[in-house]
Amino acid sequence: MKISSTLFAATLFASGLAGAAPVTYDIDPHHTFPSFEADHMGISFWRGKINKNSGKVTLDREAGQGTVDIAIDLSSIDFGEDLLNKWAQGKDFFDVKKHGKTARYTGTLSLAGGAPTEVQGQLTLHGVTKPLTLKLNRFKCIPHPMLKRELCGADASATFNREDFGLAAGKDYGFSMDVGLRIQVEAVAAK
Repeated sequence: MKISSTLFAATLFASGLAGAAPVTYDIDPHHTFPSFEADHMGISFWRGKINKNSGKVTLDREAGQGTVDIAIDLSSIDFGEDLLNKWAQGKDFFDVKKHGKTARYTGTLSLAGGAPTEVQGQLTLHGVTKPLTLKLNRFKCIPHPMLKRELCGADASATFNREDFGLAAGKDYGFSMDVGLRIQVEAVAAK
């Protein structure tokens, strides 16, 4: 009986330590797609998404904080129109040959009640780095039914001025420089 209760206490202690340690999550590229909407001369919005990305999120629930580091592959931009995709990657917009195809977002998570509510971070795009805060509209973690590891997901949003990043194409034609950003993200606890 004494051995049993000692093992039980040791198991509880170990599981408490495991729950208190920071957890790193790998972004699931098949369930994570930053999407955006941008004005088209004040008459409509063009919408698109980025099809390839990678990164990590770390949560330290006990400390009430975490980190985000996401690489966004601009060569996978998808407006649903091949010519526009090619133009966006070219010298008149992202110029991926000059500035590289990767945009990056890094930041620090603020947690309230064990769940993140926003990310204070920086977006590096087109060779320029600027602050960008993401509001987390939704956040939830569950046991992944197949991988048997924790799976977390979030819906995040922000708005930024693309001219701040040197992306002023269309401004002379009356395009608004504001871009609405919406990100659905899923990440699985690393092994």
